[in-house]
Amino acid sequence: MKGSSTSPPPFGWDDWYASVGGRSIHIAEVDAILHNIREYQYPKFKGEVNPIKTLFATTEEAAALIKKKAFELGADEAGIAEIEASDVYKDRIVNEKYAIVVGQKMLWRNFQEVPSNDSAIECLRIYFSLGEIVLQLAEYIRSLGYPCTVEHPIGDSDVLHVPLALKAGFGELGRHGSIIHPKMGPLFRLGSVITDMPLRVDSPIDAGIAAFCDTCKACRRYCPANAIPDERSPEAGKDHLGNDRYKVDTGKCFPYFAAHNYCSICLPVCVYHHKDWAKDFEGFTTKLFPAVELKTPPQPTDPAIPKHWYPRLNRENQQTQ
Repeated sequence: MKGSSTSPPPFGWDDWYASVGGRSIHIAEVDAILHNIREYQYPKFKGEVNPIKTLFATTEEAAALIKKKAFELGADEAGIAEIEASDVYKDRIVNEKYAIVVGQKMLWRNFQEVPSNDSAIECLRIYFSLGEIVLQLAEYIRSLGYPCTVEHPIGDSDVLHVPLALKAGFGELGRHGSIIHPKMGPLFRLGSVITDMPLRVDSPIDAGIAAFCDTCKACRRYCPANAIPDERSPEAGKDHLGNDRYKVDTGKCFPYFAAHNYCSICLPVCVYHHKDWAKDFEGFTTKLFPAVELKTPPQPTDPAIPKHWYPRLNRENQQTQ
């Protein structure tokens, strides 16, 4: 299956960093985790498939087993979605039918101040931890006799994790462009394993989160780059519930993200569900709203590379994308 004509191209990290003068954030712990992901995890993407296939009475039984294994490996959420062309990046091809989407929450205690070294390190820690989960889950699926492909949370994926997670029932798309989960809020990351193993798919949910976002504008008010919109964008297409999407101005967001510890301000300032998702039950003293350091944003950048559609919000002399 090839990505649809309306699918976005893969995000060109190197090109975007080049557009803002290169990667300027150097945190030793972050660099070490990135090194471990590339050197330790990437080589494990492929593995031998058991020639003896385990058969299941129903797709429900198979799906329950796979999700049970994902939770045993440390996932905080797991769901299954059927892959459509719109879930595949433009000009990429996948041969599998199903995506097993897994999520893992980040520790709220490390987002008490944003942007910060702690928040940046936590983002990368979860990318590695979640990478371990998808690698081990893929190994387990192969042991059952089914080929599969790892779609690492930080790797050069062929599929779009967010649309698949929405179809798998993870929550709803927030104003800030990230999924808000009914229990984990927005503070989690996603990875996937794709396979042809026959599995019962999950369904999207309507938990009232979109309606909440229409009223709440906390992430927009605290976005230092003014990259989060007031209104939904009909030009951006519909979400899984039929709502026009909110689209972040990446040309404003990325320069700030790249200069200030990967920012992430929009996630911990979210007040969905009275911030029940942000409580720490492991004995750490935390506050429910982070200290936010707002710095003057850099100038927007719009590199001349294949890129997803985004509105140029509140810009003078706007040009056509």
